[in-house]
Amino acid sequence: MDAVQQEVTDIFIRTKALLQGHFVLRSGLHSGHFFQCAQVCQDMPAVERLGALLKQKLGGLAYDTVLAPAMGGLVIGQEVARQSRSRFIFAEKENNVLVLRRGFTFKPGEKVLVVEDVITRGGRVQECLEIVKKHGGTAVAVAVMVDRSTGLAKFDVPTYSLLEMSYPTYPADQVPTEMAKIPATKPGS
Repeated sequence: MDAVQQEVTDIFIRTKALLQGHFVLRSGLHSGHFFQCAQVCQDMPAVERLGALLKQKLGGLAYDTVLAPAMGGLVIGQEVARQSRSRFIFAEKENNVLVLRRGFTFKPGEKVLVVEDVITRGGRVQECLEIVKKHGGTAVAVAVMVDRSTGLAKFDVPTYSLLEMSYPTYPADQVPTEMAKIPATKPGS
């Protein structure tokens, strides 16, 4: 683990954002570990530091707008946009599908960075990338605080993450016996 990954892990542990138990992830998979980014996102100095580390990871990447899926990506997306002096917008669920609302649009070819808190399979990020394309923008990259897929979630643009951490995940009918003894919770993200 390099120094940045260690710092990010320490921030998640200090803010009680890395939980252990039996959790049902948004993907429907079960895991003994859960990143509750809402915990870290209530600590504004931590958010500012994570935003700076994510922005640093992006190097000189050029983008006009940051798009984040609600709820998980809102705080870190806005912080990355704030630090890069970019426009910030978000996609939200309507009939269980992410959409742009509230009058948000893209100019033709507008360069868009998609920012999310945690990805396991990357479904919400993929929805955001499709929104950008559908509305005439140009997605340039994806930036996430935690990539639970350890690089297995693939998109048509480069992906940058502060931390790649793969805790085992299981379909509901294949949960290990010891973990199955713990009541499953779905803490939300």
